[in-house]
Amino acid sequence: MLLACCDSKEPNVNKDLTMEAFSGLRTPAFVLDESEIRATVEGLCYSARPVFTGDRFAVNHYLGGGRYMWIDRKGVDLRADTLLSTLRSVGDAGFSMRSFFVDEIERDLQRARNLDFDGGDNTASKVLGRLEYHLTMACFRYVVGMRFGFVNPSVVLNKVDTIDGNGKTRATRYKTLFAIDIEHPGRDYADSVLNGMAGGVSAMLAGLAPRDTMYAALQRRLVTATGKERVAVLCNMERCRWRLKEPVNKSGRRVVVNIPAFHLYAHGGDSLLDMRVGCGARKTKTPLLVSCVERMDVNPVWNIPMSITRDDIAPRATDTSYFSRNRYYVVERSSGERVDQAEVTEEMLLSGDYRVVQEGGEGNSLGRIIFRFANDFSVFLHDTSSKGVFGRSVRSVSHGCVRVQKPFELAEFLLDGADDWALDKLRISMGLEPKTRRGKSFVAENEDGEMRLVRSLRVEPCVPIYLLYYTIYPDETGKLRTYPDIYGYDDVIYGSIKLLVE
Repeated sequence: MLLACCDSKEPNVNKDLTMEAFSGLRTPAFVLDESEIRATVEGLCYSARPVFTGDRFAVNHYLGGGRYMWIDRKGVDLRADTLLSTLRSVGDAGFSMRSFFVDEIERDLQRARNLDFDGGDNTASKVLGRLEYHLTMACFRYVVGMRFGFVNPSVVLNKVDTIDGNGKTRATRYKTLFAIDIEHPGRDYADSVLNGMAGGVSAMLAGLAPRDTMYAALQRRLVTATGKERVAVLCNMERCRWRLKEPVNKSGRRVVVNIPAFHLYAHGGDSLLDMRVGCGARKTKTPLLVSCVERMDVNPVWNIPMSITRDDIAPRATDTSYFSRNRYYVVERSSGERVDQAEVTEEMLLSGDYRVVQEGGEGNSLGRIIFRFANDFSVFLHDTSSKGVFGRSVRSVSHGCVRVQKPFELAEFLLDGADDWALDKLRISMGLEPKTRRGKSFVAENEDGEMRLVRSLRVEPCVPIYLLYYTIYPDETGKLRTYPDIYGYDDVIYGSIKLLVE
C-alpha cells in the first residue's frame, strides 16, 4: 500500500501509524484465498445463461481451467478502467450499460481499491472473483459482438420457416433463408481476445465497429429515434456488423437487390442503374445470398417447380385449352421426351416422374430474358410477362426469384462495352425495336422469319450480385429510407438483441 507520496507538500497523515493500525487487515475478509476466488468465478459461470457467442467464450475459458485475466495479488490494474471507459459508451450503439455489467464492475472495483471488504459476499476473494468474471464476460460480449455481430443470422434467420417435422415424432427442418458467407469468431479469435485482455486492451477495443458511412448514418439517426423506428435502426446497425468474407468492392461493378425496398441498384463506378423489382412472397421468401452473374439466357423456357405443378396445374391436367393458352407441355423426366397432351393425367403430374414446361418467348412467365448466377435455391433475376406488378407499392409476388423492371437496361449494364450491333441483336431477340440501321434493315427483311438472333450471352467478367435485406437503406439519391419489414426479420433480430437494449 502506498502510504504517502514522497514529493507531496501535503501533511503526511500516515506518519504516526503504528502496526496496530493494520490489525483489521488480519481478519478473514481480507484474506486472498485462491480456492475461494476460483469457486466464485466458476459459480458465476455455472449460473450464467450464455446468450451471445462472446458469453460462451468467457464461460468455456474458466470452466476449462483458464487463467485469471484481470486480477493478481496486487488487485486490479488500470486495464479495468480502460475497459470501463469503453463500456460506458455502449449507448452510442443503442445498448444499456447494464447488459455489460458496468454497475457490478464499478461497485466491486471501488471495494477492491478502497479495501472495503467485510464478511459474507464481500470478502476480498469474492470481490476479486466477481471482478474477474464480470470483466472477462463484458469484454468478450462487447469485443465479439461489435466485431462480428451479436446475432448469428446463419442460425436465427434459418429457423424462421419450417419445411416439415412436427417436433414430436421427427425433427423439424427449416428452410435456408440466409446463405451469405460471413465471418464467424472461432477459437483463434477467442485466444486473440484473451491475449488482448492480458496486454493491449486499448488496441483491442479500437476500431471494432463498422467504419462504413451507412453505420455512421444509422448511429446519428439512433440519437432521436423512438419506438418502431428505433427498433429498425438497431436491427440495421446489427446487420452492418455482419462482415462478408469477401467484402463488397464499393468501387467496382455490382448488382445489389434490397428486398424490403423492392429495388435493384446496379453500380458501375460513378454510374447507377436503378429499377423496381418483385421479390418472393412471405411464404416463398427470396433467400439472402451473394453470387456472381455469369450469363443471361434469352427467351428461356420455364421448368415449372413441382409446388406450382401440384397446386395449380395438376388439377387441370386434362384441360388442353388451358395448356395451349399458357403454352405448357409435359416432359418425361427420365427420357426427356415430350408427352402427347391427350395422354396427360393428374396422377402423372403428381407422380414426380414428369415436369411441366412453358415455352420460351412472348408470354413466358420468365419474360424474354433471365440472368443466371450460381446458388442452391434455383432463384434468378428475370424479366416478366406481368409488367403490372411494378406499379404496386408492395411487390412480394414471386416464388423466390426476382423480377426486374428494366431487363434490357440490366443486360446492357452487364454487357459493359458491347457494341451497338451486339445490343441490337439482343433487342431484336427480346422483341424490342432495334436502334441501328443494320438492325432495322434486318427486321424489315425478316419480318416473317426467325428473330431470335441471340440465345445465350456470357457475362465476362462475371458481376457480383447481392440479395440483401435492409429495412433502412440508401435510395438512389443516397438518402436513408425506411421500408416495411416484409418477412418479419427485424422482429427476429430484435428478439435476439433486446437483452442488450432493455
